[in-house]
Amino acid sequence: MFKTFSIEIAGRTLSVDIGRVSAQANGAAFMHYGDTTVLSTATASEKPRDGIDFFPLSVEYEEKMYSVGKMPGGFNKREGKASENAVLTSRVIDRPMRPLFPKDYRNDVTLDNLVLSVDPDCRPELVAMIGSAIATCISDIPFDGPCAMTQMGMIDDELIVNPTQEQWAEGDLKLTVASTAQKVIMIEAGAKEIPESKMLEAIYMAHDVNQKLIAWINEIVAEVGKPKHEYVSCAIPEELFAKMKEIVPPEEMETAVFTDEKQKREENISNISKKLEEAFADNEEWLAILGEALYQYQKKTVRKMILKDHKRPDGREITQIRKLAAEVDIIPRVHGSAMFTRGQTQICNITTLAPLSEAQKIDGLDDNVKTKRYIHHYNFPSYSVGETKVSRGPGRREIGHGALAERALLPVLPSEEEFPYSIRTVSETFESNGSTSMASTCASCMSLMAAGVPIKAMVAGISCGLVTGDTDDDFVLLTDIQGLEDFFGDMDFKVTGTTEGITAIQMDIKIHGLTRPIVEGAIARCREARLFIMDNCMKPAIAEPRKTVNEYAPKIVSMQIDPDKIGEVVGQRGKTINEIIARTGVKIDIDDSGRVDVCGVDKDGMDKAIEMITMIVSEFEEGQIYKGKVVSIKEFGAFVEFAPGKEGMVHISKIAKERVEHVEDYLTLGDQVTVKCLGKDKMGRISFSIKDAPQN
Repeated sequence: MFKTFSIEIAGRTLSVDIGRVSAQANGAAFMHYGDTTVLSTATASEKPRDGIDFFPLSVEYEEKMYSVGKMPGGFNKREGKASENAVLTSRVIDRPMRPLFPKDYRNDVTLDNLVLSVDPDCRPELVAMIGSAIATCISDIPFDGPCAMTQMGMIDDELIVNPTQEQWAEGDLKLTVASTAQKVIMIEAGAKEIPESKMLEAIYMAHDVNQKLIAWINEIVAEVGKPKHEYVSCAIPEELFAKMKEIVPPEEMETAVFTDEKQKREENISNISKKLEEAFADNEEWLAILGEALYQYQKKTVRKMILKDHKRPDGREITQIRKLAAEVDIIPRVHGSAMFTRGQTQICNITTLAPLSEAQKIDGLDDNVKTKRYIHHYNFPSYSVGETKVSRGPGRREIGHGALAERALLPVLPSEEEFPYSIRTVSETFESNGSTSMASTCASCMSLMAAGVPIKAMVAGISCGLVTGDTDDDFVLLTDIQGLEDFFGDMDFKVTGTTEGITAIQMDIKIHGLTRPIVEGAIARCREARLFIMDNCMKPAIAEPRKTVNEYAPKIVSMQIDPDKIGEVVGQRGKTINEIIARTGVKIDIDDSGRVDVCGVDKDGMDKAIEMITMIVSEFEEGQIYKGKVVSIKEFGAFVEFAPGKEGMVHISKIAKERVEHVEDYLTLGDQVTVKCLGKDKMGRISFSIKDAPQN
């Protein structure tokens, strides 16, 4: 016996079947929005995981190709590792839900979302987000929900609730907002320089829609929800905190953490840790949880310093940005490079330019294989934080940070017509102490300008932190948070943009939501800070894009030909185009519209290739002069190739002014000759004359 619950959202019916499938999961929501179908489940282990000091939550978003009637690529025809979109969707579900689980809960929890069918009018990512919230709320897993999520798009300055796939892709805004019944708990956005006021309007329009969803989820929970199970609390005993304060008084802890040098702070904490270990040497139970207890002691100390005294660990004012530095062209021979330093956070970004044919191909849950022309990759090696660890490739965090910086620059990139290149920027983290993704945005912007990419505006990013007290009105916003303030604070609110508006937002919190004054204050603070960074750091290093691409970058010249003549340029089985490439050393890309991109590093080779293509597609008229090579000799004349795959015949009577008895007396295979076009003969062949052409 199962029950179905429905609600109208954005003119479409959202429904969920409870009890129909997956009965052995702690909670299961069989979601339908239009023809999009997603199974969302929530499961938890019976006992806490031993030896951990964190909540072990895993969120999965599984894209199945059968959901869009497609076969997976590759030899084994099976879905492989999660796509970048799947990873980013999992992160968007994880970030708002994680803070709503009990802080002392250590049972393993998995939220799984299986995409079964996709309706282009109803985005499966949104359905999975809502499904995860419902599955968790109706389960017996402890959870301080419900929460809900809504997406916003914008076309022609009009905000759209839960846009279709096409509206999402083509619009000026891609915004996801998660809320509880009282507050906003997550914001993720990509935007085309949208003003702060318009972004706030969109955020709170989504928040209002979320309230309707939350009321609906409450009705579902009231009817089919399970009682929440009891669990073993892993909270630190208060008596341990009291004893720690006797051994290490609060004043001593303040002195230990109050330094602007990360290494010195870590050394101070290490000394305190050794002191406490010696004091508790006979208490194995306390020793086992001492690390977490010391972390909590530091956290309480830092939060008190900030909230009550407005003192930051490194001595800065609450609105002050750390010391800034920027430079370009630090790496030789690459197409573009820049380094951005903010305090102990340092990013080196490198730009690579390539033909459009090297754009990344993405086969996802839509109708066509898409190409991604701009790619930003982010790397976070262990040495950047003074640790040692074997690199296993990018994890979800690295993929998420790279996508955020990529989203920040997309709105200012030139069109393919303006700049016919594929572009890859890579951010290498040299040093990290807070908000490397925002440093990556600044570094990649400068790197693109140094490479000669004609971006439309400069983009910078900064992160704003938060420490809250006992009431909604008791809070302190922190500009440019460092690692310690991120770890011990309540919020990491990242905003990127130009002087005109916002290009990306990513908000993470550790509390149960933000009031509107906090959201408005953070957005305003980030605008002020990013403009300061542009004016005082980035512009002195490079104020505008270089007029030409780097000398080591490939040069690309575009030309347009008649689409009907594409076959002539390509030739049978690619013979003609491959011969042009072999002769000139260039790379040639042709699309179905007849656009031809000639790419190379040697100008003479590119000019020669363009000349050859022009000759191939030109209509031949009497009187035109060409240079060519003798490729065949017959009794009646010779054939001259004047472009790859293009030949004309010189009749024996047109070789010389005097009478020619034998062609071989005047011409040899491979001879370079100048010919004049005489038009076409009765057989439609091009006729040439050597004797009527000007000879050197």
